[in-house]
Amino acid sequence: MDKETLCNQIRSLDPSVRFVGLINDKGRLVAGGMASGKSSLEDTKKDEMLFMELALRVRMRQEFDPELGPVRFALSYRDKVIVISFPLNKEILLISAEKEIDFAKFPFKVLKAIEEYSK
Repeated sequence: MDKETLCNQIRSLDPSVRFVGLINDKGRLVAGGMASGKSSLEDTKKDEMLFMELALRVRMRQEFDPELGPVRFALSYRDKVIVISFPLNKEILLISAEKEIDFAKFPFKVLKAIEEYSK
């Protein structure tokens, strides 16, 4: 399965998903994008800043992996959207979704899709 296929598969898991993208370790979008019919809540420059900040945050969290174990996902519950990130080898899967998504179950569906992708 290629990267775009993974993004599309995850986007199809729930109609509340707004964005699915793979971000490299430099903070650049390498696959995926907005779901059709949805528009970004911020401009392109702010997207780039968000991606770079995410890449840095993921690297910083990895400092605690020996003691706490690796991060499987991180979730931010914001006023307008839910943002979930999943560290993958040298990339980060970033998802934003409407707040009505079942955030107790959805991340585990994504982990299962990632597991299938990694085989």
